[in-house]
Amino acid sequence: MKCEKCGNTIINDDKYEYHGQILCEDCYMDALSPAKICDPWAVYTAKSFSDKENFLNETQEKILKILEETGGIEAEDLAEKLNLKLNDLQRELAALRHMEKLKAKMENGKKLICLW
Repeated sequence: MKCEKCGNTIINDDKYEYHGQILCEDCYMDALSPAKICDPWAVYTAKSFSDKENFLNETQEKILKILEETGGIEAEDLAEKLNLKLNDLQRELAALRHMEKLKAKMENGKKLICLW
């Protein structure tokens, strides 16, 4: 059986039904808990913790380094550089946005992720 969202094979009957679709566990979790970029309470909370040492995980540190090197990059290209699924990247971007470490900007009709 295949996931109707990502197309991956579902092993051991680890299937979930969501709004009439058969999903793998990862897609089901994404559907139940999507990343939210604009969340004032999350921004307040993240900023209060982001001053602490070692607050960023390894992936978040890599994201910030790539943004520093490139000056801005599309999310799809960033996901490819990091070898991440776009949904996984969106979660990391949401956390970094809440910490006011990065933002999005439009440039030449493209949405770029760049440093705050």
